[in-house]
Amino acid sequence: MAALAAASPGGDECLEEDEDELEPGLDEAEAEPEAGSGAKAAGGSRGAVLTRRGITLRVLLRDGLLEPARGVLSIYYLGKKFVGDLGADGTITWQETGQVFNSPSAWATHCKRLVNPAKKSGCGWASVRYKGQKLDQYKAAWLRKHQPNAPPAEESLASEGEEEEMPEEEEEEATREGRASVPELVAAKKPEERSKKQQCKSLAEPAGMDHGPPGKRLESKPRVPVRYCTLGTRDSARNPQTLVEVTSFAAINKFQPFNVAISSNVLLLLDFHSHLTRSEVVGYLGGRWDTNTQLLTVLRAFPCRTRLGDAEAAGAVEEEICQSLFLRGLSLVGWYHSHPFGPALPSLHDIDAQMDYQLKLQGSGNGFQPCLALICGPYYHGNPGVESKIAPFWVMPPPEQRPNDYGIPMDVEVAYIQDGFLTNDVLQEMTLLVEFYKGAPDLVKFQELWSQDQTYLDKLKGSLASRTPKDQSFTHILEQIYSLLKLSS
Repeated sequence: MAALAAASPGGDECLEEDEDELEPGLDEAEAEPEAGSGAKAAGGSRGAVLTRRGITLRVLLRDGLLEPARGVLSIYYLGKKFVGDLGADGTITWQETGQVFNSPSAWATHCKRLVNPAKKSGCGWASVRYKGQKLDQYKAAWLRKHQPNAPPAEESLASEGEEEEMPEEEEEEATREGRASVPELVAAKKPEERSKKQQCKSLAEPAGMDHGPPGKRLESKPRVPVRYCTLGTRDSARNPQTLVEVTSFAAINKFQPFNVAISSNVLLLLDFHSHLTRSEVVGYLGGRWDTNTQLLTVLRAFPCRTRLGDAEAAGAVEEEICQSLFLRGLSLVGWYHSHPFGPALPSLHDIDAQMDYQLKLQGSGNGFQPCLALICGPYYHGNPGVESKIAPFWVMPPPEQRPNDYGIPMDVEVAYIQDGFLTNDVLQEMTLLVEFYKGAPDLVKFQELWSQDQTYLDKLKGSLASRTPKDQSFTHILEQIYSLLKLSS
């Protein structure tokens, strides 16, 4: 899909902005001046035949106002940053995917729609920056130089409130003579080679997790959730681990933009994984996205058997999961993580991470593709019974007029499908997880009491009982796994 998008960059996505540029193949010197444009400069100079609409990146490059280089172009939109390379022919290559765009407006519209699917146009010349300065300013400088007698044209402004002010440190970075902000390895790959692998890599460091020592107990201080409406503008002094209540689509008079169905085997495996350790765990979700029915089906959980912060081990695990997805004909559709002793609500860090993951999954294709997040709270005593709370959520971008607000964590309605039987894949993953956490300092001691009359093992069994398939012939295999847990803890 990335290759398709690159073949016809922009398409009809940004007719409004593309009217400001000459059609490809038309030499700028052959353009006709507009009547009454005041472009009658002496001596047949370039400025005599070009109006503001005719000034393209190629014109600015030709006349030395811009220079082709890697990473010199950037867009900042609703807290997200996009980096592009400027080609000698006036094209823009988005570093994230390698897609090529013919104009600033085409690139800006594409990027902004990834963050906000309802976006109609990109206002490219007012949105795209060259070494930190908006391209509109370079266009104005060209006009002042070549058409000093022409009346000043109105700047093409971005939609009110849509452009976020650049943080100072990002502004400094943007002006460092086009230094690229993505690793060489990623930028060097072809788009079609990179797109699928980047889906896996894009969730490489699921966020919101404590990178403390493996044996650290995370249940020491209860976190009190806050309502989203109390957050206001981003505040660096606010604790990123602050939990936020989710909002229903009905509460804001909107429809959920996609439907979700989740297999019971997915819930069983991620619930089992979340019960094993007092530290947070993380994993990937594999499934399929049907654009016709707008249905996201989650068919498989892929636990990450690695310690947080262990980059070397994480790389190997991610590679293995990518291979598993490919062999099963599945796509990466989301991620999960646990809050072992807290409520299954997203933290501010989780919200930002999920917004990033939504953007990265959409960036690998040409259309909208949802990314689902699941949070499991296995040992939270506020849960109504022994069953873990598993909460799906998705993040809606903040309003364009309030770009510095946090994303809105939305409660996602899900259909749960009971599987017919427990697959060998799931049983094998459970066995591998027991082996991985064996002897770990943060492994849950399953013989100890979780409540007055139940051990942690009783709690685990009770939670998994609600997620088992219709066929109960596997029960004896689960008992063997439970026996292994007793021995390992």
